[in-house]
Amino acid sequence: MEPKTTREEILSLKGHVTGVKREMYYIKKQQEHTHQDIEKTSKKIDWILGLIIAGLAFLASKSFELL
Repeated sequence: MEPKTTREEILSLKGHVTGVKREMYYIKKQQEHTHQDIEKTSKKIDWILGLIIAGLAFLASKSFELL
């Protein structure tokens, strides 16, 4: 449906702007949740890497004792 008058054109543009604002809000919220999930995963990975490094250090110290 094409707007026929200036008033209809303005209302149509206002509707488009409202839709774009709504979409930007949802994208921003989704981005915040994604960032929080990445931070949680990063902390878990750091903890696992710390365990792996500690285990390797322990094995290295045991292998030096055997020499």
